[in-house]
Amino acid sequence: MSTTLHDAAQEFLAQHTIAVAGVSRDPKQAANLVYRRLREHGYRVFPINPNATEVEGDPCYPGVEALPEPVDGVVAVTTPAVALEIARGCAAAGVPRLWLHRGIGQGSTSPEAVAFCHEHGIKVIPGGCPNMYGVLSDPGHRCMRVLLTATHRIPRELTPA
Repeated sequence: MSTTLHDAAQEFLAQHTIAVAGVSRDPKQAANLVYRRLREHGYRVFPINPNATEVEGDPCYPGVEALPEPVDGVVAVTTPAVALEIARGCAAAGVPRLWLHRGIGQGSTSPEAVAFCHEHGIKVIPGGCPNMYGVLSDPGHRCMRVLLTATHRIPRELTPA
Protein backbone atom coordinates (compact mmCIF):
# COMPACT_ATOMS: atom_id res chain seq x y z
CA MET A 1 0.00 0.00 0.00
CA SER A 2 1.48 3.34 -1.03
CA THR A 3 1.09 6.67 0.71
CA THR A 4 1.03 10.16 -0.72
CA LEU A 5 3.98 12.49 -0.36
CA HIS A 6 1.62 14.93 1.35
CA ASP A 7 0.65 12.37 4.02
CA ALA A 8 4.28 11.32 4.54
CA ALA A 9 5.28 14.98 4.90
CA GLN A 10 2.56 15.59 7.48
CA GLU A 11 3.69 12.54 9.48
CA PHE A 12 7.34 13.64 9.30
CA LEU A 13 6.52 17.19 10.39
CA ALA A 14 4.40 15.91 13.30
CA GLN A 15 7.69 14.92 14.95
CA HIS A 16 9.45 17.27 17.36
CA THR A 17 13.20 16.57 17.13
CA ILE A 18 14.77 16.78 13.67
CA ALA A 19 18.31 17.05 12.33
CA VAL A 20 19.21 18.76 9.07
CA ALA A 21 22.22 17.40 7.19
CA GLY A 22 23.96 19.80 4.85
CA VAL A 23 23.55 22.96 6.90
CA SER A 24 26.35 25.31 5.90
CA ARG A 25 28.32 28.24 7.23
CA ASP A 26 26.74 30.04 4.25
CA PRO A 27 23.28 31.05 5.49
CA LYS A 28 21.93 31.31 1.91
CA GLN A 29 21.98 27.53 1.39
CA ALA A 30 18.70 25.57 1.11
CA ALA A 31 19.59 23.44 4.14
CA ASN A 32 19.97 26.56 6.25
CA LEU A 33 16.51 27.77 5.22
CA VAL A 34 15.00 24.40 6.21
CA TYR A 35 16.95 24.50 9.48
CA ARG A 36 15.83 28.04 10.35
CA ARG A 37 12.21 27.39 9.42
CA LEU A 38 12.08 24.30 11.65
CA ARG A 39 13.72 26.18 14.52
CA GLU A 40 11.37 29.17 14.11
CA HIS A 41 8.37 26.85 14.34
CA GLY A 42 9.42 25.34 17.65
CA TYR A 43 11.15 22.16 16.55
CA ARG A 44 14.19 20.92 18.44
CA VAL A 45 16.62 20.89 15.54
CA PHE A 46 20.27 19.91 15.12
CA PRO A 47 22.57 20.87 12.23
CA ILE A 48 24.82 18.27 10.62
CA ASN A 49 27.95 19.15 8.64
CA PRO A 50 31.26 17.28 9.03
CA ASN A 51 33.17 20.44 8.09
CA ALA A 52 31.70 22.87 10.65
CA THR A 53 31.56 23.08 14.43
CA GLU A 54 28.96 25.87 14.48
CA VAL A 55 26.28 27.06 12.05
CA GLU A 56 23.45 29.53 12.51
CA GLY A 57 24.88 30.21 15.98
CA ASP A 58 24.33 26.61 17.10
CA PRO A 59 26.74 23.71 17.71
CA CYS A 60 27.05 21.58 14.57
CA TYR A 61 27.62 17.83 14.49
CA PRO A 62 29.69 15.82 12.00
CA GLY A 63 27.12 13.07 11.42
CA VAL A 64 23.88 11.49 12.56
CA GLU A 65 25.69 9.21 15.00
CA ALA A 66 27.30 12.24 16.71
CA LEU A 67 24.02 13.96 17.64
CA PRO A 68 23.70 14.60 21.39
CA GLU A 69 20.27 12.95 21.62
CA PRO A 70 17.99 10.76 19.51
CA VAL A 71 16.06 12.50 16.73
CA ASP A 72 12.71 11.63 15.17
CA GLY A 73 13.92 12.32 11.64
CA VAL A 74 16.67 13.72 9.45
CA VAL A 75 16.30 16.02 6.46
CA ALA A 76 19.20 15.54 4.03
CA VAL A 77 19.93 18.61 1.92
CA THR A 78 23.13 17.29 0.39
CA THR A 79 24.34 15.80 -2.86
CA PRO A 80 23.00 12.36 -3.80
CA ALA A 81 26.51 10.97 -3.23
CA VAL A 82 26.20 11.80 0.48
CA ALA A 83 22.62 10.53 0.86
CA LEU A 84 23.60 6.88 1.33
CA GLU A 85 26.08 7.86 4.06
CA ILE A 86 23.31 9.76 5.84
CA ALA A 87 20.92 6.82 5.47
CA ARG A 88 23.56 4.54 7.00
CA GLY A 89 23.97 7.01 9.88
CA CYS A 90 20.21 6.97 10.43
CA ALA A 91 20.21 3.18 10.60
CA ALA A 92 23.15 3.13 13.02
CA ALA A 93 21.53 5.75 15.27
CA GLY A 94 18.04 4.25 15.11
CA VAL A 95 16.50 7.23 13.31
CA PRO A 96 13.16 6.07 11.86
CA ARG A 97 12.67 8.77 9.18
CA LEU A 98 14.78 10.34 6.42
CA TRP A 99 13.66 13.08 4.06
CA LEU A 100 15.85 13.37 0.96
CA HIS A 101 15.33 16.99 -0.10
CA ARG A 102 14.66 17.96 -3.67
CA GLY A 103 13.67 21.37 -4.87
CA ILE A 104 14.39 22.76 -8.31
CA GLY A 105 17.88 21.27 -8.62
CA GLN A 106 19.19 17.72 -8.51
CA GLY A 107 18.40 17.28 -4.85
CA SER A 108 19.61 14.64 -2.41
CA THR A 109 17.71 11.61 -3.61
CA SER A 110 19.71 8.59 -4.68
CA PRO A 111 18.25 5.21 -5.60
CA GLU A 112 20.83 3.54 -3.35
CA ALA A 113 19.82 5.62 -0.32
CA VAL A 114 16.12 4.95 -0.93
CA ALA A 115 16.75 1.20 -1.28
CA PHE A 116 18.90 1.20 1.87
CA CYS A 117 16.10 2.92 3.81
CA HIS A 118 13.55 0.38 2.58
CA GLU A 119 15.86 -2.50 3.52
CA HIS A 120 16.42 -1.08 7.02
CA GLY A 121 12.86 -0.05 7.88
CA ILE A 122 13.50 3.69 7.62
CA LYS A 123 10.55 5.73 6.33
CA VAL A 124 11.99 7.69 3.43
CA ILE A 125 10.63 10.69 1.54
CA PRO A 126 12.53 10.81 -1.77
CA GLY A 127 11.98 14.41 -2.82
CA GLY A 128 10.24 17.64 -2.02
CA CYS A 129 11.09 20.01 0.79
CA PRO A 130 9.69 20.35 4.30
CA ASN A 131 9.12 24.03 3.50
CA MET A 132 6.48 22.96 0.95
CA TYR A 133 4.16 21.53 3.64
CA GLY A 134 2.20 22.40 6.74
CA VAL A 135 3.24 25.22 9.05
CA LEU A 136 6.62 25.51 7.34
CA SER A 137 5.16 26.29 3.92
CA ASP A 138 5.05 29.64 2.22
CA PRO A 139 3.41 30.66 -1.08
CA GLY A 140 6.63 30.26 -3.09
CA HIS A 141 7.30 26.76 -1.79
CA ARG A 142 3.67 25.71 -2.31
CA CYS A 143 3.86 26.86 -5.95
CA MET A 144 7.13 24.98 -6.34
CA ARG A 145 5.45 21.84 -4.92
CA VAL A 146 2.67 22.06 -7.52
CA LEU A 147 5.15 22.61 -10.36
CA LEU A 148 7.55 19.83 -9.28
CA THR A 149 4.69 17.38 -8.76
CA ALA A 150 3.16 18.20 -12.16
CA THR A 151 6.51 17.69 -13.89
CA HIS A 152 7.18 14.44 -11.95
CA ARG A 153 10.33 15.82 -10.32
CA ILE A 154 8.89 14.89 -6.94
CA PRO A 155 6.64 11.88 -6.44
CA ARG A 156 2.93 12.07 -5.77
CA GLU A 157 2.88 8.58 -4.28
CA LEU A 158 5.63 6.92 -2.25
CA THR A 159 6.69 3.33 -2.72
CA PRO A 160 6.25 1.41 0.54
CA ALA A 161 9.27 -0.04 2.29
